[in-house]
Amino acid sequence: MSSVESHQEQLTQSDPSPSPNSCSSFELIDMDAGNLYEPVSPHWFYCKIIDSKETWIPFNSEDSQQLEEAYGSGKDCNGRVVPTDGGRYDVHLGERMRYAVYWDEQASEVRRCTWFYKGDKDNKYVPYSESFSQALEETYMRAVTLDEWKKKLESPNREIIILHNPKLMVHYQPVAGSDDWGSTPTEQGRPRTVKRGVENISVDIHCGEPLQIDHLVFVVHGIGPACDLRFRSIVQCVNDFRSVSLNLLQTHFKKAQENQQIGRVEFLPVNWHSPLHSTGVDVDLQRITLPSINRLRHFTNDTILDVFFYNSPTYCQTIVDTVASEMNRIYTLFLQRNPDFKGGVSIAGHSLGSLILFDILTNQKDSLGDIDSEKDSPNIMDQGDTPTLEEDLKKLQLSEFFSIFEKEKVDKEALALCTDKDLQQMGIPLGPRKKILNYFRTRENSMVCA
Repeated sequence: MSSVESHQEQLTQSDPSPSPNSCSSFELIDMDAGNLYEPVSPHWFYCKIIDSKETWIPFNSEDSQQLEEAYGSGKDCNGRVVPTDGGRYDVHLGERMRYAVYWDEQASEVRRCTWFYKGDKDNKYVPYSESFSQALEETYMRAVTLDEWKKKLESPNREIIILHNPKLMVHYQPVAGSDDWGSTPTEQGRPRTVKRGVENISVDIHCGEPLQIDHLVFVVHGIGPACDLRFRSIVQCVNDFRSVSLNLLQTHFKKAQENQQIGRVEFLPVNWHSPLHSTGVDVDLQRITLPSINRLRHFTNDTILDVFFYNSPTYCQTIVDTVASEMNRIYTLFLQRNPDFKGGVSIAGHSLGSLILFDILTNQKDSLGDIDSEKDSPNIMDQGDTPTLEEDLKKLQLSEFFSIFEKEKVDKEALALCTDKDLQQMGIPLGPRKKILNYFRTRENSMVCA
């Protein structure tokens, strides 16, 4: 009996834990493997066309968090709008589209990104679609939980993704010239690198912009649609102004910013070139442009001719009115989106834009002086001193068209009801039509506001 007891005692001492072949050991392994899986943290990106190529750019951390909170709120995403980039863009969550607020720009696609890939010739990682990323995440979760790797997944484009282990995941493109029997593509060629989570890819993600805006600056461009030697648009150049301003806050006013003593400066572009050339003037220019040296003549029509347009009485007022009305439109929209704004407003112009702003400022009336003069003098409208149509046309330097209106028996009241088509039928050119319609429309609006 003693030998049997001692033998059992030796077995107990030599094997205190369950063997790897026992059921309890499987349960422990499964529990440990299941604990290794952690859900991926999504980040929001938007697509932009740069040099005719799609480039995916991450939202800053604050905007991405706001988009994720709106996405995970449980409410219907359709009709949900989230302002981003300091309020300069709106993201329509249901449409997954990003729209500019203050200027015209092509809408860009927005995507909630979790999985990425990059080829040998690619500079940046490209996110998979949301639906396929979800399929990849489910496959990854099963592989981690069950500790079963070498998982293959085929994309809708017949591309194969293989999950070898958590650190090695590759993407094979379909082989060109596969057979007509629809066979599954094999892993040939150089594979793409696959990464899970934005923290595993090399990408710069900014923190965001201060919510408080202390100052607003309107930037008016010069001749032509390009604003620098790199032929960038006014929007791109103003983005650089804004970036430099934010960097100065970090380097020179960091303590004041952390204490919320100061906010930021908002820069908004004012574009007058596109409205001017959308009036049909380009069609007229094309008729008289010689076919030789095509690129040079096209560049001249787009840039240098803007100087002659501004020196002409026909288009000068059109350009000035466009700049003034555009600044008023943007400022009104800015106040609607920033009702607590109490800062100052400045205007900056480059090249011809500075001359346009100079002419606008020198022809501004002193609002306080106007109020005093109105108080001291009787009602002008009651005295019958309203300028006649002939005097208005003379003021616009369009006296030669008075005979046309006199022949058609059109007075000021009838002219206020005329459309652009009516004036065109009278034989009045495009430039004078625009000046006349803008003058009487502005006059009518000022009378209504008064």
